[in-house]
Amino acid sequence: MNEANTKTEIGLDPADWADVKKLGHLIIDDMVDYLQNIGERPVWQPIPQQVKDEFKKPLPQTGSDIFSVYDEFKQNILPYPGGNIHPKHFSWVQGTGTPMGAFADLLAAVMNNNATIGDQSALYVDAQVINWCKELMNYPAEGSGILVSGGSIANITALIVARNTVIANAKNAGVYAAEGKLTAYCSSETHNCLGKAAEVIGLGNEQLRKIPVNDRFEIDIAALRKKIAEDKANGYIPFCIIGNAGTVNTGAIDPLDELLQIARAENIWFHIDGAFGALAKLVPAFQQKLKAIEQADSIAFDLHKWMYMQYEVGCVLFKNAAAHRNAFATAVNYLTAHERGLAGGPETISNYGMELSRGFKALKVWMSLKEHGLGKYRDMICQNIDQAFYLGERIELEPKLELMTAVTMNVVCFRFNPGDLDQEQLNILNKELLMRMHEAGIAAPSYTILYGNYVIRAAITNHRTRRKHLDEMIAGTVKIGEILMKEFDSKMFKFDFLTR
Repeated sequence: MNEANTKTEIGLDPADWADVKKLGHLIIDDMVDYLQNIGERPVWQPIPQQVKDEFKKPLPQTGSDIFSVYDEFKQNILPYPGGNIHPKHFSWVQGTGTPMGAFADLLAAVMNNNATIGDQSALYVDAQVINWCKELMNYPAEGSGILVSGGSIANITALIVARNTVIANAKNAGVYAAEGKLTAYCSSETHNCLGKAAEVIGLGNEQLRKIPVNDRFEIDIAALRKKIAEDKANGYIPFCIIGNAGTVNTGAIDPLDELLQIARAENIWFHIDGAFGALAKLVPAFQQKLKAIEQADSIAFDLHKWMYMQYEVGCVLFKNAAAHRNAFATAVNYLTAHERGLAGGPETISNYGMELSRGFKALKVWMSLKEHGLGKYRDMICQNIDQAFYLGERIELEPKLELMTAVTMNVVCFRFNPGDLDQEQLNILNKELLMRMHEAGIAAPSYTILYGNYVIRAAITNHRTRRKHLDEMIAGTVKIGEILMKEFDSKMFKFDFLTR
């Protein structure tokens, strides 16, 4: 007899399920308390060096007690998050999550589905969620879509479909199937993931034409028309126009109706990057401005941003379901559908995207929409927009604060400006101010550069934010700015914060 057959077989389930139950109850109690009291914590705090050193230790060779592992999590990981679930987090564009979303991820993790193939509940939930997403954007029922990790993959997926639809045999021959170099068009304010998408699909960043913007940070239509005509005259093949439904810097919305008309006149694909701003379509005040979404060939948006759901879940929709499927479907023996059994379920989701292995990300969307209903989300998005306009008004009332561009949706750009400082000094001052605000745990806006000016940028996609939190950020900005000016005066009018 083979000696290996006499060994005691092992597994990874616990020796004592009672301990798992005890730990599970403890975790739920701790996390509910954590969420309930999240506003009482600093929005962010630096990670001590001794904690960072813990993450340099080598791979453990033997296991630890499950309670010890959890204690280490509470000591070294839980206290130092990015802070986006806090009511005073306004950095980049990040959603907040909900208790139900967290429970959904727990349930999905316990089920541990590979939610792309097989006759299993996850695929039916996924299909229903895609249909709900089509309803959100007023897309036709016969359209298609896929849930992805976020806007970056959503935009890459859209450009792949656009390329393969416009260029015959692109799926097999790639960009070499075209009779000239392919070109796509977007504004200079477009998110950098579109540049990465151009690189990934073989287009190259140089062939993604970044068109200048006007003083509202919207794409310059005349410049776009001129560049398309110039490229065609030089033998290039325009294949896609990308419109912004909410730029990351300022929240600007491109003139989508005009972009749609140009795309139709030129017979090229029209894609909209609506990572967060597309969901403003739910708000009556923005429905007309975003109506062109309904006619776009594809639209990308994130549910983990302005639908406040747990990371990670984004979506991309297509008007032409056949074009979407044709870009990704490949017949292989091990994915052949059967008449019955586990292999007799819906078509594999991998026929609509890159992934064959994927978690049950649709569950948190399904449970969250079931819990709150669409009306609640509409009201929350409207509230965030109102809060952004309130913040803009508060900034304009503060003599030492300067609003750097008009508020158009949910992004507010401003800076501390006491007067009598040049641009370089103001840039150094505001960068230092932002870092000190973070370190003090007062609030967590982010930053960007507008016309060479370093600005503090607050993007409000947070269901926990109240106007008092915005007031506290304003007060903190002024207080830190005044402290920095005293330091500035005491150092004979030289900012050297960043060279200490």
